Parts: sequence; structure tokens; C-alpha cells
Amino acid sequence: MSIIDNMNKFEKNLSKYACKNSDAIRIRKEENDIRPPFFRDIDRIIYSLSYTRYLDKTQVFSNNENTNISKRMTHVQLVSKIARTIGRALNLNEDLIEAASLGHDLGHVPYGHVGEAILNKISLENNEGFFNHNIQSVRTLMNIENKGQGRNMTVQVLDAIMCHNGEIPLGLYEPKKKSVDEFIKEYEDSYKDKSIISKMRPMTLEGCVVRISDIVGYIGRDIEDALRVGVISRDKIPKHITKYLGRNNRELVNNVILDIINNSYNKHYITMSSEIYKAIVDLKKFNYENIYLKANSKEQIKNYEKMFRLLFNTYLNDLNNNNLDSPIYSVYLDYKNKNYHKNTNARMVIDFIAGMTDDYFNREYKRIRNVKNM
Repeated sequence: MSIIDNMNKFEKNLSKYACKNSDAIRIRKEENDIRPPFFRDIDRIIYSLSYTRYLDKTQVFSNNENTNISKRMTHVQLVSKIARTIGRALNLNEDLIEAASLGHDLGHVPYGHVGEAILNKISLENNEGFFNHNIQSVRTLMNIENKGQGRNMTVQVLDAIMCHNGEIPLGLYEPKKKSVDEFIKEYEDSYKDKSIISKMRPMTLEGCVVRISDIVGYIGRDIEDALRVGVISRDKIPKHITKYLGRNNRELVNNVILDIINNSYNKHYITMSSEIYKAIVDLKKFNYENIYLKANSKEQIKNYEKMFRLLFNTYLNDLNNNNLDSPIYSVYLDYKNKNYHKNTNARMVIDFIAGMTDDYFNREYKRIRNVKNM
């Protein structure tokens, strides 16, 4: 057996519904090495600068000194483990699952979903279309990383990342076949049509696993974090939810994973029992009302928007006036190729801010504010 055959030997046990390595498509053709294509995509993600910055990006709670509170890095690793557990039990392509799981939140901005909503407003005001973190994750891998030429990921991984939106739970996840052109059109249309995001469906069963695993990865862990910071108490969680999902995150993850596996085995779709699905929908509603809406006060959100707008307007002015001393040049654009510089100034500023860690965002805000107050 050759080395390449050895690296691909797991394929003989894959389900007939799995995405095979031979099905992998890259937008730009390239020579293969000993690594299977999706395995290679994992490497490209974990060695990317965007992946490194997961370490200091908000999951739910920002500016919290408790080091046990989840950051974005924790979340993507939990999603990866949950998704690979389901994928292995269903004989799906774990390499594709792992790559998509680890890359699905690369486009998340400082201050999580609150920051995303603010950047979306700024993007629309500057005629750059809708801003969604899943689309920005794809853009990061296609157009920003590697000096602006992208990482040349497989379309299957990019599509699973694009369609991962765990904010929209479904009772059944069925893949939708797509060509490369259809994937690109869906990606491009998302900037112009707000409804596209809610309609997206992954092109592979592995992408469906990643999508449901995103919900499983955050819905219970966010409760544990909320308990640690005193936002809720465990006895507030409705009994009809804990009856099916369990009393803590450990039980929730175990119960939901087993339910998904038992209901999806040897099927061309991913599903769960009606009891588990309803409990997840109800728990998600509980989380929104008792955690997400309380994680940031109105005053904090107003302050975050002031911060985002100050950074955006400052960098945009720096580009318009060719201020080469600005960090948007020295930290960002000086490391991008000529093709990337063809983007609009507003788009480059959005990309720069979206890629920031919370800490760097805060430091830049303080620096700019100090300069303006001099």
C-alpha cells in the first residue's frame, strides 16, 4: 500500500451518502500531495492568522475577567468535536467536517453578534451590502488570507462554512446539490439579498452535521458561562427542557448527539426526534430572553457602536487621504497583494475591523480617541 493509499484508507468505510475525497473541488486547480484534500484544508485553516485570532474574540460575554468564560476558540473546538463524533458514527467524511467546523467562525468580528450587527449597519450605509459573519468567514478564506489571494479551499468546505448558521434550527437538515457557479452566486447574492442567509442549505451531508453541531456547541455552553457570571440561575431553566436535554451541558451534548445519531443513521439527511428538536427550539428562545439580550446593556451596545464608527471613519479617512502611517497600512494593507488593493476603501476597512481581536479593537479605539483629544 502506498503512502497516499494509506492516507485515504478510511474512504472504503464511508457511507454512500458521504462526500468522498475524489469529489473535492477547488476553484483554482493545484497539485496534490500525500494529504487528502479536506485534510489539507484543515491545515490551511489552523495555520491561518485568522484562526490564531480566535483566542481573543468574544463568544457571548465581552470584557470579562473570568478566564473560564468561553472565547470563540473554545466554541469552534467544541463544534468540531461534536460534529466529528456524529460524523464518525454516521460514517461521514471527518476531514471535511473538521475543516468546516474549525473555519466556520473565522469571520466573526470583535464583540460577537453585537459587533456583527453594528458592522452590518455600517456596511449598508457605505453601499457594501449586508454583513454576515458566515459570509465573511468564506471571504476571509477566499479573498483575505495569504496576502489577499486566499487559501484556495475546497468548495465543499467553503459551502459548509457559508451555510453553517446555527441561529436557525431545523427539524431536518438535507443537503442541496450545487455546482461551483451556484455556490459562488449564492455567496455573492448574500450581499444584496437579506433573505438568502435564511434559505441557505449545505451541499453535503457533512455540512449539515456542522450546522446542527453549531447549535449543540453553543446552546448549553452559553448557559454554563451565564451561570459563572451570575446572569441566570440553573433553577430558572424550564423543566420541560431539562427533561429531554438534561440538567447541564454535559448531559445536553450527550443526549442530543445520541438522538441525532440514532435518528440519522443510514439516512441521506440529518434529523432528531421531535421531543429533542422542540426542546432545543425552546432552550434557544430561553437563552435569547435570559442570556443574549442581557449580556450587554443598552448603554454598552451604544458605546460599542460609537467605538466601531470611530474606527471605521478614522481608517476610511486615512485611506482617502493616503495616510501611510495609519495602522490600516502598517498592520494590514502593507501585507496584501495588488489585487486586494482593488477593493473599495470601505470594503478594506470593514475587512480590517472584522478581523480584529477584541483586545486590539479596544487598543485602537483608545489610541484614536487619545489622538483626537490632543
